[in-house]
Amino acid sequence: MTLPRPDLDPDLRALLADLPLVARLDADVLEQIRPYATTPVETLLDGVSVDRQEITVPAADGTTIPLAVLRPAGSSDGAPAPCVYWIHGGGMVLGDRYAQLDIPLEWLDRFGAVVVSVDYRLAPEVTGTTLVEDCYQGLLWTATHAADLHIDPARLVVAGASAGGGLAAGVTLMARDLGTPPIAAQVLIGPMLDHRNDTTSSRQYSGGPGVWTGESNEFCWRCVLGEETDRPVPAYVSPALADDLGGLPTTYVDAGSAEVFRDESVDYASRIWAAGGQAELHVWAGGCHGFDAILPQAAISSTARRTRTDWLARVLSSDEGNH
Repeated sequence: MTLPRPDLDPDLRALLADLPLVARLDADVLEQIRPYATTPVETLLDGVSVDRQEITVPAADGTTIPLAVLRPAGSSDGAPAPCVYWIHGGGMVLGDRYAQLDIPLEWLDRFGAVVVSVDYRLAPEVTGTTLVEDCYQGLLWTATHAADLHIDPARLVVAGASAGGGLAAGVTLMARDLGTPPIAAQVLIGPMLDHRNDTTSSRQYSGGPGVWTGESNEFCWRCVLGEETDRPVPAYVSPALADDLGGLPTTYVDAGSAEVFRDESVDYASRIWAAGGQAELHVWAGGCHGFDAILPQAAISSTARRTRTDWLARVLSSDEGNH
């Protein structure tokens, strides 16, 4: 039986009519779309006044992890800047360090932030905790080299969209448990938090084409978890499994009402509150998954992005992120 669904925002519905949508991501489709999953960085940065540095850092197993470091052009003087550590989306099977980079570039422009974007390894080529551990190693390197990067270690923000939002949550849990590095805030945008894929919203957005469907979500989690499904899934991989969400930095969570990840996003914010933490939650009426990234021209998208940026402005200008 098909479940009733919240309607799409009218602007988004009109814009989505011109986009190719799929009902189910599988191995064949993944192979076809991987080469087209991101915008070339030269196109992305055309006309943007930034200095870009490409570096590599070692993963736990010695593999090199690429990082892109972007800062406002000529900003190496003056007071240390805030840092946004960006983790891209793509179901943990697609994308690279330039994916959705226009989102943190807004914060580079608004706050003079240094953006560090990590190119973690993708499933199914790697599985389990490898992806989140790659992200953590990049974060640890960033914090350790704060002076070299001319960033303020007290204003280190971890942010990500979709799969990147889930990895950002996992990295933040890992940093809390290991005691380093200190994170001022986390920004989870339509985050992929729960491998169980059994919420009402995941069922509502299954059984048909869409921006991101329950079937595509299930495929990506199988890629990440591998075939050995009888093993316990670590909370760093599927953060919704974490027993304790206490001691986390102030958190921003947003999602659309018309998407798979709506309910797990609401639950995660609610559990942060229950643990005595601070979270700001926005569920955008009629928003599909990733609406503000794939359709930034829509009115709902500009409102969502502005609201998120205004929240970050409050966090970076106060000591809220440290409580």
